[in-house]
Amino acid sequence: MSLMAGIFAGAAGTTALDIVTYLDMTVRGRPASVLPAQAAGKLADRADVDFGSGEVAESRREGVGALLGYAVGLGVGGLYGLLAGDRNVPLPVAALGLSVAGMAAGDAPYTALRLTDPREWDAVSWASDIIPHLVYGLTTAAVYRRLTRP
Repeated sequence: MSLMAGIFAGAAGTTALDIVTYLDMTVRGRPASVLPAQAAGKLADRADVDFGSGEVAESRREGVGALLGYAVGLGVGGLYGLLAGDRNVPLPVAALGLSVAGMAAGDAPYTALRLTDPREWDAVSWASDIIPHLVYGLTTAAVYRRLTRP
């Protein structure tokens, strides 16, 4: 039960993160991040997976990049479910832990693949990453609590 509740909570958190990200894109008029597609391309190259060429390859990279993001969000939620189980983790503690875990799990691959260097980010870039992950953490923690303590 805890694993599934965590996965469902992670799905809700990921949806909330996406909504906040799309609102930010709308308000500031910024484009979507290219990092997920770039990461998918690099990982496919390392695994010797051919995405094809041209627009087809770009579409596949974008699709796989988005799916990897969902895997992170659901995976972090599932792991939280396994670790938290039936424990009554205070909501602020759970939310902060999930926020940090989600941000680390999402950003570490980009850094490891040398697609970005967080040490070079400006304040706006940090805010664009931190705020959606805080929303992810809070939503995931709240939904998990609701699913496991009706």
